Amino acid sequence: MTTRIRYTSQEHLITRQNRAEKAFLDAFKAEKPTFEQPKVVVNPYLINPLCALIMFTTPNAVAPTLTIHGKRYERENITHTFKAATEHALPVLGLYEDFANRVTVTLPDGNSTTVTIQTGKLPEDICRCLNIQTSPDYLGDNIMFLTPAGKNLPTAYDYKGDIRWLLTENTMFDIKRMKNGNIVTGSSRFCHMPYNSTGMIEINLLGKIYKEYRMPGNYHHDHFEMEDGNLLALTQDFSRDTVEDMCVLIDRNTGDILKTWDYRKVLPMDVGGSGSQDAHDWFHNNAVWYDKPTHSLTLSGRHQDAVINIDYDTGELNWIIGDPEGWPQDLVDKYFFTPVGDLSKFDWQYEQHACVVCPNGDVMCFDNGQYRAKVKEKYIENKDNFSRGVRYRIDTDKMEIEQVWQYGKERGPEFFSPYICNVEYYGEGHYMTHSGGIGRENGYASKSLGAFLDMQDPNVELRSITVEEKDGVVLYELETEGNFYRAEKLPFYHDGDNLVFGEGKLIGSLEVTEEFDTVPDAEEVHELPPSFHEILIEEDEDRFVFHGKFEKGTLAMLCLENEKESHNYFINTAAVLHLAMCSGAFLSDDDRDVKIHISKLGLQGIFHIKLIINEKKYQTGVTILCP
Repeated sequence: MTTRIRYTSQEHLITRQNRAEKAFLDAFKAEKPTFEQPKVVVNPYLINPLCALIMFTTPNAVAPTLTIHGKRYERENITHTFKAATEHALPVLGLYEDFANRVTVTLPDGNSTTVTIQTGKLPEDICRCLNIQTSPDYLGDNIMFLTPAGKNLPTAYDYKGDIRWLLTENTMFDIKRMKNGNIVTGSSRFCHMPYNSTGMIEINLLGKIYKEYRMPGNYHHDHFEMEDGNLLALTQDFSRDTVEDMCVLIDRNTGDILKTWDYRKVLPMDVGGSGSQDAHDWFHNNAVWYDKPTHSLTLSGRHQDAVINIDYDTGELNWIIGDPEGWPQDLVDKYFFTPVGDLSKFDWQYEQHACVVCPNGDVMCFDNGQYRAKVKEKYIENKDNFSRGVRYRIDTDKMEIEQVWQYGKERGPEFFSPYICNVEYYGEGHYMTHSGGIGRENGYASKSLGAFLDMQDPNVELRSITVEEKDGVVLYELETEGNFYRAEKLPFYHDGDNLVFGEGKLIGSLEVTEEFDTVPDAEEVHELPPSFHEILIEEDEDRFVFHGKFEKGTLAMLCLENEKESHNYFINTAAVLHLAMCSGAFLSDDDRDVKIHISKLGLQGIFHIKLIINEKKYQTGVTILCP
């Protein structure tokens, strides 16, 4: 392929992992490694360089105990006992980077064997811990997982701030542990700007993907596991002119969509707007929470400064938490709460993230505080603002609201995050507040979101600060480089053994990519596009992604053609202003860069890719196979 057109074709990560798993299982079967000389497979699933498998056989079924030794002293050891078996494949989690890690396996009879696992250096641009304040007694067997908000990577830090877990795939948005011990997070596969991915992935902490749940409206921001194992996920319908305003229920086994909630049927789209609202992204749903006692969904709408609650079955609106200024009076009278209690300490939340319903029905969220008002004349500049975790007590009979806890206001602008972030409820008086979107210029809170800041500028810094407190006492504080979407504290090992072998699967479905009916007249030329456009075509099993560089306003169209049919896709080269950027993973430094995703769903056969640029239709020399 000419250097003027770059083309790559790569199997899906699931396919590559399936092949890698088969190889090491075949080797295990052939070698039959013993307890005294076990087989060690480092990074068995290709995307976690700080993990390994220790594999061996024993004559009788025994329950081995694994110990990953700490760098400094015994209290740092990570220990887990596995179920009895004769064939053993023990996940080794929490290795130190660039270190000769000692790992010991001990049998119930006291016999033990120790292996040394050498790890390499992590990427140079990994986000390091800058400060941490806690104790091993507080953090215990837990480790703090941070999920990326840019081109950084999913990373986990121990009580000393050492990185003990990392995925080399930029998986998107939150990490949540499921009841089976696996975690669900967003796919790293791009679909739509600004940050929509193909769907969710279910993986274990080794990095093995069990399922990718593809979604026709793609995935963004958040998900929630229901009691029966099915998954709530945030999405949208790309056939209409608004985004981030739908939630779906996904069958855990098939990936089928079982139920859909459409907020356009619940709320007016042209009232109650935050400072970041536009008609396209009018609600900007960034969190979902199912509350069993009330059988309802609680949703966070950043661009209406509103946490709303809807009935699970009917989708009807139950209540709204937020500043009522600018809303129609009939909605205020019926759905909004009146503040009570000590009003000198009460603040509404603005452009909030990550709603949580406590066991007693209280509602928590991260109050980003962006603008901290509903009208421009009252907006507060970031350098004078604050962000916080907040807990509200609501009385849905009296429609009254009381602020019963907050953390962060007292820290002022140094804790301010205009986007992303989350809170966690661990128990009464025991909370986590993650301010993961801190951006500073010349020492002051930046006017821009962190994703838009120039990290080559020495006056710019991105930070994340994660705090846990109990009864008003801070017991944990982590400060890292970079912005991180959310924080989740989890132990490495689950109560049950969650390593299950078997082929990972792609389930669910992408959308049929919308075609453009009007094809401009263009002279077909037998030449490649000018090198300025820097064309890159990335193909995988179920779609391909087209990358190119275009001056704003260029007429451009992607054409798939064969002897029988053609399919044409409009390339938008207009300037796009993003008022929200909860993950900058897909952003380019050059605003002339354009990328579009084309699903193979609905296409069959071999297609030649051609490109219309203004008055000419160019060849690319690339063909795409759509099975």
